[in-house]
This record gives sequence, structure tokens and C-alpha cells, in this order.
Amino acid sequence: MPDVLKGIITLSHDCIKFPYTAGEQANKKAQFAAIYGFPNVIGAIDCTHVAIRAPNVNENAFINRKHFHSINVQIISDADMLLTNVVARWPGSTHDSFILRHSSVGRRLEAGAVRDGWLLGDSGYPLKQWLLTHFLNPHSVEERHYNMCHSRARAIVEHTIGLFKGRWRCLDCTGGRLLYTPEKVCQIVLACAVLHNVAQLQNVPLPPDADGCVGPDPDSHPQAFEPNAAAVRQRLEVMRRL
Repeated sequence: MPDVLKGIITLSHDCIKFPYTAGEQANKKAQFAAIYGFPNVIGAIDCTHVAIRAPNVNENAFINRKHFHSINVQIISDADMLLTNVVARWPGSTHDSFILRHSSVGRRLEAGAVRDGWLLGDSGYPLKQWLLTHFLNPHSVEERHYNMCHSRARAIVEHTIGLFKGRWRCLDCTGGRLLYTPEKVCQIVLACAVLHNVAQLQNVPLPPDADGCVGPDPDSHPQAFEPNAAAVRQRLEVMRRL
């Protein structure tokens, strides 16, 4: 079984790809624009917790805000519910924004790898020129309209996580907890992510009892923002006047 797990994980670089190039981004943007009316979106981001047995080492770091031991997994999805980025390596107490900041996608986007595209995230993430969040206190019709469109488009990652965990019930809290070391659990998550994308591309139906699976809610923290990013969001809001 370990060899099978490792074999599946070796496919991750081919099966889970973030759209860095203009050609790769074009299809992602077209999907989000056609379905949700939100321009230039290359993905939606969120984190989800995978429950584990209390580890023998550094146990407290794995206790999340809902008081169970977990791995906090970063997920980025496109509008077709394909996983374009999966980071499974951090204990449950780790905040979502920290995981993004220390991920290869976060570092590359911060360095300017994508000049014309956005991720959509919730208030647990900082507002950046490459990551758009919603207005915490909308003051106009335009800002409320922006929030509505943002919420609808960003919800695709929540649906994707539900589908991901519904297909692989061992990852969902309704399936109990994984009784392995944190390192082994991270490998299992990544292998399931590879198989999720294969199943999506091949239109493999969900198991009959998979409906309604959703991951535990991620932590919510006050929103931080960059001034330049606020201007980007404001310009987009103005362009979307009713």
C-alpha cells in the first residue's frame, strides 16, 4: 500500500497544476466569467481541516479552533471543481493566511508571477492585488453587488471541498479521523487530491452516500489589506455598477 500511495503522489505535478501562464489562465477566467460574471478570476481559495488522531509529538499545534486535532489543508479550485493547488503539511492551529504566505503559489503570486488575474478568498485572507476579498462593511449598491458576485464565485471552492471530502469520506469529519501520523495523513490527502482530479476529468459519479459532506469551517480573522489592492478592488466595483 505505501508504494501505491507514493505512486499516486508522483502524479501530483501533472494532475494538480496552478495556471501561471496566460494560456492556462484564459480558460479559467472564461469559466468564472461565464458562470458568475466575475472577470479575471483564476481560482478560489479556502482551507479545510482533516481530522487526525492526537499525534505523539507537538500535539497542541494540531488542535484547531474547534478543539480537535487536524491538518489544515489549503485548496485552490477552478470553476469546474478541479483542484489547482493543494497544500497539506500544516497543523490544525495554523492560520489560513500563513499557509498561503508560505506556499509556492503565495510566494510566486506575491513576486508578480501573475500580472492580470485574481484569486478570490474570504476574510481570513488579506486583500492583495492578486487576491480579492469582499467588503466587510459595504456602503453602496455597487459594493453590495460586488459582494454578492464575489460570494457566488468564491463559493465554488466550498462546493469543491464538499465534493472532495464526499468522494473521499476518510477526509471528512463524518468519516471519523485518520489514525495515522500527521506525515502519513498529508500523503493521503495529496493522493486523494490527485484521484479527485482524475475522477472529475473522467466524470466519475459520486458514491450514493456522498451528498452533504462539507469540511469543518476554517478560522475567521479580521481582514487585512494593501492600499494598492483596495484601489484595484474599488476600480472593479465601479466597473460593475448596476
